[in-house]
Amino acid sequence: MLYLLAAIGVLSVAVLLWRAFASERVGVSRPRQTGPVAPDDDPEFLRRLDQQQWEDRMRRQRGSDQDEGNPPA
Repeated sequence: MLYLLAAIGVLSVAVLLWRAFASERVGVSRPRQTGPVAPDDDPEFLRRLDQQQWEDRMRRQRGSDQDEGNPPA
């Protein structure tokens, strides 16, 4: 009889500790992050950066094309 009470007590303590310190709780959802954590995770930021780089390349290319068409004086 004493072993049965000890087993029930140990199980009760184990369940209480598990519920108090468990990292994953059943039925409780974690709050989701609503936005990117860093700029390199933000698709809009990456799109704008790519667009800026493309525009810079086109400006440089247009500038070198104009230089080739007009010989220096």
